[in-house]
Amino acid sequence: MIATFPTTLASQIEDLLPQTQCTKCGYPACRPYAEAIAAGQASYNQCPPGGEEGVARLARLLGKPVIPLNPENGVERPRPLAIIDENLCIGCTLCLQACPVDAIVGAAKQMHTVIPELCTGCDLCVPPCPVDCIAMIPVTGDKTGWDAWTQTQADAARIRHDQHLARLARERDAAEARKAARVAGSAKPVEPAISGDRVVKTAAATPEDEAQAKKRAIIQAAMERARKKKEELARLGAGPKNIDSVSPEVQAQIDAAEARRRRLGLTDANNEPDSDSANDPDA
Repeated sequence: MIATFPTTLASQIEDLLPQTQCTKCGYPACRPYAEAIAAGQASYNQCPPGGEEGVARLARLLGKPVIPLNPENGVERPRPLAIIDENLCIGCTLCLQACPVDAIVGAAKQMHTVIPELCTGCDLCVPPCPVDCIAMIPVTGDKTGWDAWTQTQADAARIRHDQHLARLARERDAAEARKAARVAGSAKPVEPAISGDRVVKTAAATPEDEAQAKKRAIIQAAMERARKKKEELARLGAGPKNIDSVSPEVQAQIDAAEARRRRLGLTDANNEPDSDSANDPDA
């Protein structure tokens, strides 16, 4: 005899949802919405893809009356299919990241394509597209709600969404592992430095310190190139012509740039003395 275990109310509710993972209910996926209904935190009429039939199914399970679909969550409609205009697609991958069932294939700077039989018509790929190359095209004629979507399709979409979440978790763990490895690899051992009669421990440089140092070095190198170019132009008598009668707006930009340089410790040694030299009477 095979033992059976009672399912939770949230699981029973989730079984009745169309699994499009569209978030139109106000929750990030079908499962959180089911849990909210079970906890009495959400109504059972917030799923546009399920439509009137979906509300009726949930009402029967919960022993409640059938009520109209909440228009604030959307309207019942024919099921759409995402279509990417391949002539406009720039390969940004934003739609791939937005798809909750991994129905879009492609790679960075390469054309993306929707796999029609996997698309749930959730619309989530449309808003992030920077070139507006995705259209949602109705593909079920006059059929709407559960008439436009089968239980088999819902079960398959649910499995793909679970796989999608598992993939994201693996990628997140891998990214954290790589970050930890970089931090461990960049940490320098702490070595004592003798200063007089006492031993001073030198702190290992952090990744943030190294990044700031690299940034300062890049900016300093660029400034040095600009200084040499300015000197060369001056020798040729081709110096800048816009240094007199500078407008207040331009002067404000110059002052802001100088302030950023000072914060980064990038003062020009040829134009500004450092604080120690300025205060040294022998300088």
